Amino acid sequence: MNWFLLFAVLFPIAGAVLIPLIPFQKRAHMEIYIETIVILTAVMAGMLLFLRPEELLLLKFSDKVFFALKIDGMSMVFGGLISVLWPIATLYSFEYMSSEEREAPFFMFYTITYGVTLGIAFSANIVTMYFFYEMLTLVTVPLVIHPLTKEAVLATKKYIYFSMGGAALGFTGIVYLICFGEGTGFTLGGVLNGAAEGGNLLLLIYVAAFLGFSTKAAMFPLYSWLPDAGVAPTPVTALLHAVAVVKAGAFAVIRLTWYCFGTKLLIGTWAQKIVMALAMFTIVFGCSMAVKETHIKRRLAFSTVSNLSYILFAVTVMTPEGLMGGLCHMVFHAVMKISAFFCAGAIMHQTHKSYIHEMTGFGKKMPWVYGAFTVSALGMMGVPGGCGFISKWFIAQAALASGNWMAWTGVAFLLVSALLTAIYMMTIVVRGFFPDRNFDSASLEKVKDPGWQMVVPLMLFSAAIVGFGVCSTPLTDFLGKVAEGVF
Repeated sequence: MNWFLLFAVLFPIAGAVLIPLIPFQKRAHMEIYIETIVILTAVMAGMLLFLRPEELLLLKFSDKVFFALKIDGMSMVFGGLISVLWPIATLYSFEYMSSEEREAPFFMFYTITYGVTLGIAFSANIVTMYFFYEMLTLVTVPLVIHPLTKEAVLATKKYIYFSMGGAALGFTGIVYLICFGEGTGFTLGGVLNGAAEGGNLLLLIYVAAFLGFSTKAAMFPLYSWLPDAGVAPTPVTALLHAVAVVKAGAFAVIRLTWYCFGTKLLIGTWAQKIVMALAMFTIVFGCSMAVKETHIKRRLAFSTVSNLSYILFAVTVMTPEGLMGGLCHMVFHAVMKISAFFCAGAIMHQTHKSYIHEMTGFGKKMPWVYGAFTVSALGMMGVPGGCGFISKWFIAQAALASGNWMAWTGVAFLLVSALLTAIYMMTIVVRGFFPDRNFDSASLEKVKDPGWQMVVPLMLFSAAIVGFGVCSTPLTDFLGKVAEGVF
């Protein structure tokens, strides 16, 4: 059974490589083929997450340097998240990409990314995770550059530079763990031995590695690649901003802090203060940039910059309650943000409008899309009844219970962020549903909702946002057990 861990990772990769080679007679045949691969992979991943087979050793160089796959509590969270969202996102992408060129290579890399992200989730140690983490950069580069415009080329270069720089910083942490750790496997509480305690070198390496892995999570000052990557097709930006890349960055930071270095060596140190301060600053900085941004996808991108640092802030509180709040927001933000991006993509696909001031009155013409966007906006604002309220509540609660004055200050940052989120999200909603009296509605004659392949995912995400907001206890209880090491 443990070999199915490798099979689940390789199956979507192998199936995707065949997409440009198979002579599909109709586009619908290609869609069925791709969706079948993605759904079968999701089913396999779900079975593995439930059965949790033994660790699979793939390749061994030494006692500390080896490639292996294993499922633990964190794997269940991240692997389950991407396995649920990917089939729905793929369905949405079919209608969106119908007017785009080079569909076959696009869907090839889009599906390969699924397998690579599962590799990150199923990694048994930081060496294996780092391998798939860098593979993720390589397979998403063709997706970012897909439009082949000047802006796409520049955005791709920046994405590569930032990813390579982050990888170099993250690698320093891996080297340190190999030299001083009792192993490189993921163990809740860390793997560093007593000889490594208390040294400034340890703290310096941790901060460097934290910054490196948080590059994909777009934490200040290594954030600017993310808004620029919005030039890619919307299924890609949703993938980057909600599911694969940015969540892989947050996932890697959690692994580094809780499963490699260990919070006992870090809590109360200057290293904790630095990373917490950067996360807190990024929360408000991202919201502030989103308020002044007029391009809808760039506004949502800066929103992602802010919301990802909610997760990082929760991690830096360095208590089980904080980790639980961070995991909660990692899941709920993925659902809310992929919905918001898909709404933005539907608007752009149907109207070819990208700037918010051009979207006046669209709400009445696109009720399904704007209804879903309103639900995601209320969720991200933290309005009770939406899942965003649940995760933000747990993060604030953990910060207040930590006894750390910096964490207490972080609650004020969360409140400011909530206000700014209301401003930059609700202005889009109000403009769409309530145009000025003198607005010429006849100019929107051709504006309408997209087809079912776009609308159905939006409805599913909206239902999830409200559903988790009303009844999240089973999930939050599970996440609490993961944070405590029960799973």
